[in-house]
Amino acid sequence: MKHSLGLATRCAALLLILAITGCAGVKVASVSTQDYIAQRRGDVLTTGKLSAAASEALAVLGLDADKCRASALNCTSALRGSDGLDTERQLSTLSEVWLLHAVELERQRSVAATDRDELLDAYLQSARYAYAYLFHSPRPPAERAFEDRQTQVRDYYNYAVQQSVTRLYEHYRDAPKADAARGGESGRIGDWNIHFLMDEVRLPGGKTTPYELIPASTLTFSGLRSMYRRDGFGAELVAVMARSVNDKDTFEQPYSETPFPALSVILSFKGRTLAQILETHDAAFTVSDPYRRYYVSLGGISVPLAANFTSGYGLWLARSGFATQALRNAIGTSDGLAEPHIYLLQPYDPDRRIIVMLHGLASSPEAWINTANEVLGDEVLRRGYQIWQVYYPTNAPLPYNNAEIRKALRRTLEHFDPMGTARASRDMVVIGHSMGGILSRLMVSSSGNVLWKALQEYRTFTPEEMAEAEAEFGDMMRFEPFHGITRAIFIATPHRGTEFAEHRLARWASNLITLPATVLRKFARMSQRAEGGEMPGGEPYYIPNGVDSLSPKDPFIQLLPQMPISSNVTFHSIVATDKPDAPLEQSTDGFVTYQSAHLDGAASEAVIPYTHSVQEAPEAILEIRRVLREHLGAAK
Repeated sequence: MKHSLGLATRCAALLLILAITGCAGVKVASVSTQDYIAQRRGDVLTTGKLSAAASEALAVLGLDADKCRASALNCTSALRGSDGLDTERQLSTLSEVWLLHAVELERQRSVAATDRDELLDAYLQSARYAYAYLFHSPRPPAERAFEDRQTQVRDYYNYAVQQSVTRLYEHYRDAPKADAARGGESGRIGDWNIHFLMDEVRLPGGKTTPYELIPASTLTFSGLRSMYRRDGFGAELVAVMARSVNDKDTFEQPYSETPFPALSVILSFKGRTLAQILETHDAAFTVSDPYRRYYVSLGGISVPLAANFTSGYGLWLARSGFATQALRNAIGTSDGLAEPHIYLLQPYDPDRRIIVMLHGLASSPEAWINTANEVLGDEVLRRGYQIWQVYYPTNAPLPYNNAEIRKALRRTLEHFDPMGTARASRDMVVIGHSMGGILSRLMVSSSGNVLWKALQEYRTFTPEEMAEAEAEFGDMMRFEPFHGITRAIFIATPHRGTEFAEHRLARWASNLITLPATVLRKFARMSQRAEGGEMPGGEPYYIPNGVDSLSPKDPFIQLLPQMPISSNVTFHSIVATDKPDAPLEQSTDGFVTYQSAHLDGAASEAVIPYTHSVQEAPEAILEIRRVLREHLGAAK
């Protein structure tokens, strides 16, 4: 009994001591690798909740993260007024809490016009505190280079810039012109003075306002193997400059610059000191062309400019309707393409050399989906080249397309470089696949009198008729290597034709093809200028279409070996074989034999196990990139 009382007394004393000390204690638990990463990296952008760093900073001040979500303004006020945190923790936490507030505003409701100022203010505040942390806190960014928190805060800055600039675009797009802040003008929204600086950017067609402004981060694409971007500071955007991508009625010129140019936007705040940055309500958005600018100055420090080089290209292809239009062009429907059109995949740059890409039969610029994207994704090639893709009516005969593509290229070059002195106009590269490969070869070849002599073997011309025919049809019958092109890449090209053009299925398809009216009129006039009205043997005059032009029996294809490639042009071949175990001389890609694709004198010949669409094979694209890099080195 006495023992029991003693034990009870000791227990009571122990409980009293625990009560006095507050029952403090530490417990330990294991954390999985996945939870470890989530705890260290998770934040408002990845989980929708405040990061561990922000929650810990709030806890130091006796603030609760959930209460901050419910009352962000009170939370930010408490953070601003406290001296319990060092400058970096205070600024980074303020940036994240303001961003959480903005995200909550958008999640809770569709932001009405009356709420736009509050939403914009939240994003601008987030960007401002991120900017202050990154460039005006005691330690420079270089000393935090390997810290997770700096990466998080940079992302807060980039996202806040993206959201604020797209919302400002919506405001100014809908506002009267007198109220709009464009091209260096200023506007006021709520407590903020907004400035736009666009001196470095030239939008296609001389326009100043896009129809849409789309964050590149919101776009994803199927059909593209890679998404290429440059990590850095700023918002990555796509400007939509055309309501309709392929409205032929708007093709006033034979060319059009990309209707979806890439833009990068940074945001800076007026002030030289931290105190000035935190008090200012002057915000300046600087818009840049990421193809021409690689670094920007923020807070007096040079930092990489964020950029996305795939989204604009992918959006163009997705909205183009090329897949269905290519078939209409191949059979020559009334709404098909009548003449070549050149698409510039970025705004013209006089300092980048030009790559001209020519697709094949029944195809379109979509033939180059991954080829072009991989070139744009290669930093060395992106800095050295710009891509021009030629879209042409593949139902038309080769001589016609050769002449019209040359005209389109000349007019385009004359528009952008009338004096012909820009680097872009020198050492160009032409790349062609299949039928496009034949046209590429014609671009770097000399016809001499080969075609005229061949025509006169079929027809007799008087001297007067010959002079008139020369004046009207000379561009189809006589040509020299296109000035400025010094390298060519022929891919799965039937230089000697393809027997597939004589296949029963191909002949059936050929009978369905309707030639463009311009082609019919031109060839009809050529026929009328000849004496008589029939070919030898009494056969009527026949105009070959695109399929006919690829036949080994086609007279033009048979004359092609007599048209030499310029000695000033370095050319390369990429050949496909769908039976790599077969002897090379007997191989084929399913449409073009090796014997037809091979050309003597090529600087290189890559034989790749693949089908006829080898231009999309990773091995072929690597070879193209190798050649293009080699060309840059030789062209310096």
